Amino acid sequence: MRNPARTFARFLFGLALVVVAPDAGAAEAEPIKIGMSTSESGEFQDVTATQLRGLQMWADDINSRGALLGRRVKIIHHDDASRADRAAAVYERLITRDGVDLLVSPYSSTLTVTASQVAERHGVPMISVGSAPGLWKRGFKNLYGLYAPADRNMDPVLALGREKGLSTVAVAHQQAKFPEAVAAGVVEHAPEYGLKVVFSGSYAGVPGDLTGLARDMKAANPDVVIVGGYLEDGIAFMRAARAVGLRPKIMALSAGPALRQFGDELGYDKSNGVLATVQWVRDVRMPMSFDFAFRYRRRHGVYPSYDAAGAYAAGQVLEAAVRLAGTTDPEAVRHQLSTMKFRSILGHYRVDESGMQRGKTTYLVQWQKQYLSLVYPVELARYPLLYPFPE
Repeated sequence: MRNPARTFARFLFGLALVVVAPDAGAAEAEPIKIGMSTSESGEFQDVTATQLRGLQMWADDINSRGALLGRRVKIIHHDDASRADRAAAVYERLITRDGVDLLVSPYSSTLTVTASQVAERHGVPMISVGSAPGLWKRGFKNLYGLYAPADRNMDPVLALGREKGLSTVAVAHQQAKFPEAVAAGVVEHAPEYGLKVVFSGSYAGVPGDLTGLARDMKAANPDVVIVGGYLEDGIAFMRAARAVGLRPKIMALSAGPALRQFGDELGYDKSNGVLATVQWVRDVRMPMSFDFAFRYRRRHGVYPSYDAAGAYAAGQVLEAAVRLAGTTDPEAVRHQLSTMKFRSILGHYRVDESGMQRGKTTYLVQWQKQYLSLVYPVELARYPLLYPFPE
C-alpha cells in the first residue's frame, strides 16, 4: 500500500522540478489532451462557459510554468447543446477522433450519465462535476467524483434548521438527476436533524410558472423550504414564491442562486435572503483560492463561481494523478485517482471504492441585497445570516 505522505511528497517534488526546470522540448512534444463538452445553447449555456474558463485557466497555468511531464496541456471541447444525447456524441468524438488522454464530465448529472457510459466503454478516466449518487452505483471504473454527493448537498441547511430550533421542511425539485438526488437526500436525512418533511413535490423541465407549486408549499406552512434545481427554474420558483407570499424561516435553493445571473435577473429585492449551497467560495480560504479568484477577475472582469473553481480543481486533480503516475497511461492514472488524497482549491479529494467523492462538504452563501455572502458554517462566515428569511 502506498504511503500517503510519501505519495504527496513525490507530487510536490515533481511540481517543484517543473517550476524550476521546464523542459525545453515541451513545445515539440505531443500535448496532453483534456476533453470536455460545453453547452453553447440551452439550459446550461452560462454555467459551462464559466467552467471552460476555469479549466482553460488551469491549462494556461500548467503551460506557463513548463508543461506536464514535459508536454503542454491542450483543452479540447465541443458543444453538447445541454442535451444528454449530444453529450454522448461529443465524448465519442473526443475519444475516437480527437484522441484525448483524459476527460472532465459535462455540467449536470443528467448529461454525465450518458457521457460517462462512453468514457467507460473506451476506458478513459473522467473527473465528474456531476454529483448524483446514482452515477457511482453502476460499477464504473473510470468515473471519479469531485463534488460532495448531491444527496448530502443540503446538509448545511438541515444543520442550520436544527440550530435555529425549527421543526418542518418542504422540498421540491426539478425532474432531473441532480435535483432529484438533492431532494431525496433531504427526505432521507431531515429526521436526523429533527426536521419533519411536510411537503414533497416536483416539476418537469424548465417551467415558466411555478405558482401552483409555491401555493401548495405555502399551505404546508413549513419552517424551511428547499428546492433542488438549476438557474432558470430557481428564478421561476422565487418569482412564484414572492407572488404567493411563501415566507419560511429559511429559503434555500441549489445551484442557481450561486450565480450572479440569479440576482441580476430576478432582482435584488426578490433574491434578498435566499440561501444557496456551493461547493466553493473564495472566503473559505482553501490553498490558492484568493489567488485564483483575483486572477480570474482580472482576466474575465467578474469573480469566479464555484463552477469555474470546480473546473480548475478538476484540472488540478488530473495533474496530481498524472504526475504521481509519471504517465498518462489510463490504468496508471486510474490507480492514482482511486487511491490518492489531495487538496485542490476546491478542498479535499478523497474517493471511495466506487469513485464517489467523500472528502467534500458544501457551504451556504446568501443573497444580501446585491451581494452574495458566505454565511455558514458560522466559523467560516464573513457576514451574519439574514434570519428569518426577509419579506
